[in-house]
Amino acid sequence: MGFKCGIVGLPNVGKSTLFNALTQTAAAQAANYPFCTIEPNVGDVAVPDVRLEALAKIAGSKEIIPTRLTFVDIAGLVRGASKGEGLGNQFLANIRECDAIAHVVRCFEDGDITHVEGKIDPVNDIETIETELMLADLDSLEKRVVATEKKAKGGDKDAKELFDLMSRCLVLLREGKPARLAKVDPEERKTFETLGLLSSKPVLYVCNVEEAAADKGNHFSEKVKTRAAEEGAVAVVVSAKIESEIAVLPQADQKDYLDAVGLEEPGLNRVIRAGYELLQLVTYFTIGPKEARAWTIEKGTKGPQAAGVIHTDFEKGFIRAETIAYEDYVSCNGEAGAREAGKFRLEGKEYVVQDGDCLHFRFAN
Repeated sequence: MGFKCGIVGLPNVGKSTLFNALTQTAAAQAANYPFCTIEPNVGDVAVPDVRLEALAKIAGSKEIIPTRLTFVDIAGLVRGASKGEGLGNQFLANIRECDAIAHVVRCFEDGDITHVEGKIDPVNDIETIETELMLADLDSLEKRVVATEKKAKGGDKDAKELFDLMSRCLVLLREGKPARLAKVDPEERKTFETLGLLSSKPVLYVCNVEEAAADKGNHFSEKVKTRAAEEGAVAVVVSAKIESEIAVLPQADQKDYLDAVGLEEPGLNRVIRAGYELLQLVTYFTIGPKEARAWTIEKGTKGPQAAGVIHTDFEKGFIRAETIAYEDYVSCNGEAGAREAGKFRLEGKEYVVQDGDCLHFRFAN
């Protein structure tokens, strides 16, 4: 199951530098001029999870396989992108294919690095990008809504549901509000997603600060955090420059570097975890002597569908899930101890898998 988080922002805010550090590659060219990223770069990153190593140690697993997220480095948007300015429409299409947006905002001053708007104003930068996404959505819906309304009036039930959702979004967009603020019932969610609205995607703000502010942020990042809080979003502070330097260091040297700059962990760990939470994802584990492995599922997933992430046959033939909560697995020092302590459970088809569950699926061939 793949989940994509698109990295967006104005040109020269540190998107490609951040992407390079995230994927620990030099796949994305980081240069001081707009549109240095011509095609979206894609990279998978492991989701940091200390629980996986703890479980592997108890089980004596030979291999550790973390769960992963996909980040897509999308070239810089500019004012007018919704009308084709810069490399507009191409990049808007790239965003449409992502599940969430990591919006990199420049929160540092540096006379050697140009700013496409000519000033450092992170909230204004956010509004510029948001406006372009909303304008693109407005244009898209207005082109489709008349035909959809006609079908709805003709008695088409699917068209009626679609038209109702379109109408809700159009009201918001015409008021200058993103489509993600629309009230959508759980049973409408799949239909809502078919609209492909850019401003409906959940947003994580990544405040790119100077090295000295990497631990606590600065007055620019505080403005972004305030903005994020107002709209129920999340903001994370990182220094893309520091992260890019950490990424190329040998693992053994990274701890010393982090200590020297006053950080407990790479800021990118926070970005990855925040992206994971933003997408409403949880992790379950399969543990054994061969491997300890983390699996990604959406929050609320039931046993058969969670099993299907491993193999479709597991979902089709699902009987039950042998289940031990992470805390019980650790406190009882493994499966045998959990069984003896009565912490081993058999869960059926209606069981909602919880974050941290250690599972073994029983299924019929």
